[in-house]
Amino acid sequence: MTTHHTFPADFRWGAATAAYQIEGAAAEDGRGPSVWDTFARTPGKVLGGDTGDVAVDHYHRFRDDVALMAGLGLRAYRFSISWPRVQPYGSGPANPRGLDFYRRLVDELLGAGIEPWPTLYHWDLPQTLEDAGGWPERETAHRFADYATLVHDALGDRVRHWTTINEPWCAAFLGYASGEHAPGRREPAAALRAAHHLMLGHGLAVEAMRARRPENRFGAAVNLYAISPASAVNADLDAARRIDGMQNRFFLDPLLRGAYPADVLTDLEGFGLDLALKDGDLATVNQPIDQLGVNYYSRFTVSGVPGEATQAVSSPFSSHSPWVGSDFVRFVDGGRPVTGMGWEIDESGLHEVLTRLHTEYPPVALYITENGAGYDEALNGDDTVDDHERVAYLDAHLRACHAAISEGVPLRGYFTWSLLDNFEWAWGYSKRFGLVHVDYATQRRVPKQSAHWYAAVIRQGGLR
Repeated sequence: MTTHHTFPADFRWGAATAAYQIEGAAAEDGRGPSVWDTFARTPGKVLGGDTGDVAVDHYHRFRDDVALMAGLGLRAYRFSISWPRVQPYGSGPANPRGLDFYRRLVDELLGAGIEPWPTLYHWDLPQTLEDAGGWPERETAHRFADYATLVHDALGDRVRHWTTINEPWCAAFLGYASGEHAPGRREPAAALRAAHHLMLGHGLAVEAMRARRPENRFGAAVNLYAISPASAVNADLDAARRIDGMQNRFFLDPLLRGAYPADVLTDLEGFGLDLALKDGDLATVNQPIDQLGVNYYSRFTVSGVPGEATQAVSSPFSSHSPWVGSDFVRFVDGGRPVTGMGWEIDESGLHEVLTRLHTEYPPVALYITENGAGYDEALNGDDTVDDHERVAYLDAHLRACHAAISEGVPLRGYFTWSLLDNFEWAWGYSKRFGLVHVDYATQRRVPKQSAHWYAAVIRQGGLR
């Protein structure tokens, strides 16, 4: 007998992208430079010397891309606003041509029956603000709130769901500690201040936007991982606590509980590091939110027993981050299959993350705002793309979502990453996450097997 995994009738089926990864038009219509423009143009920072200057040219092709979304039956589209396109230098009045692009995009989506879900910050900080110190400087949080208000004032009458910050962990620690992402700094103390100011910017932005349109819904998107100790020995258990603390609880706790985790603060104090907290900051960060975005890709298995790290994962807990160095934590191979990125595939971790949010934190509507797999598939001679590995990945993770919903988790929607093959940050164009294949030389789009599969899932309201 076939088992049907039917999702709620109002479940939001969507896909996600980010501005720097898809828009291109890097110097058009008044857009200013971002930290990713600078980083990508620095030799040795991005694989192959790739940049987002053209990306997949979404800026000029957005109408065709919206038609693609409509053809797949998407009900919602998560995209990010380019801060330097709206505010070329990170402050002052809005660039009208930049705002007009997003007005046109929103109107096109609404006309196609697709709900727009903008994210205000997906890592493209205006370079001028970085030159003034970037996210480690408190002033950047206030500039972000001003920018958020400009965008919300322009679109808030037609856009209900707003995400402030995407993956503050990456922006802070990959950007300012490990240096793997823009702006490429290796300053652990600055990274901690950046993490707090990203959270503060979120709270200030929510406060400002809600004051204007309290009927809209606001939240943030955090990248969460299931964390497993390599064994039951105390060193491994402590390693898991440390990684869970910095990766998950460091952001969830202030957002949802109004405090940073005490054990993490104790760890940091042991290395003479602090967050530069001021009175009232935590109350601002802990603004009531209407939704929480969960970005999930993999599980980490960690050990505190000395040995060789065997899992190639992006992590701030490297030699550049002394609060959790090799003496405390190493990532090990969990023995699971991996994606083309080398990330272990574990859908049970998504179920674990969702149920933990439901049982351990105050109630909030949850959305999977990113979930997907990067591979190296190519266009076949018959003009198709066989990405059955991605289909299997998405199928397994959607089944985990369905199980969580069946257990009472308030999961309201799912946005797969990503709609289109695109610029994959430090990996350049070497990895593909899209439902839709893009020939980067011609910009031709071809829906993959996964796109047709996902369209069928949406049509039937679930899995069979």
